[in-house]
Amino acid sequence: MKVVRQWQFCFITLLFSVSLATAAQASPAGSKKILVLGDSLSSGYGIELSQGWVQKLKDRLAENQCEDSEAPDGCVPGQWSVINASISGETIGGGLRRLPRLLERSAPDVVIVELGGNDGLRGYPVQRMRQELTKLIEMAQNSDAHVLLVGMMIPPNYGPAYSEAFAAQYTDLSESLEVPLVPFLLDKVVFTEGYMQEDRIHPTAKAQTQILDNVWPELRDLLREVSGQESSS
Repeated sequence: MKVVRQWQFCFITLLFSVSLATAAQASPAGSKKILVLGDSLSSGYGIELSQGWVQKLKDRLAENQCEDSEAPDGCVPGQWSVINASISGETIGGGLRRLPRLLERSAPDVVIVELGGNDGLRGYPVQRMRQELTKLIEMAQNSDAHVLLVGMMIPPNYGPAYSEAFAAQYTDLSESLEVPLVPFLLDKVVFTEGYMQEDRIHPTAKAQTQILDNVWPELRDLLREVSGQESSS
């Protein structure tokens, strides 16, 4: 059994590496890159991959492309490609272990960090989560990538004090590390009829546009900022 599990792990790792390499090769020449480091909420659990908010992000970037970073309509200058490195069941610690290789292989300009939900559902200590998220964000920043932090909330399974501390860590990290924050990925989703799967944890295909709408304002502003900095350098 142990040998089988080791083989399965190696196969999954190899498959992920090939997928990542393929995504990097498919990026248009001269395009800037967005790396999405997330869990099942970003990997498209329970729905077709093409229906997920990350795929919809690719489409929206193409629709809102422009040349001038000063354009008043809020469009995004230049070409942007998206690499989805999200894995169902991923934790902050898992993302931290994978990130060095991801940064080396894809050299992203922007990293979207959407992690913590699985840690919270398992009752992982909030202080340790904050420490690992801090290391993860600083690692991305040290590679010259800009970071967008995506916040999560969890039900009060471990008591209201834990849930409040869990949610507050994202705001605290956004302020202390000076990174933009999407307060809650599933805002306007969790209590909307038809937007959650039967497990009440994962959103449906119908909810994916709303999820992207939650991420888009902060991400659009960050991409415009990055484009502006490159134009002036």
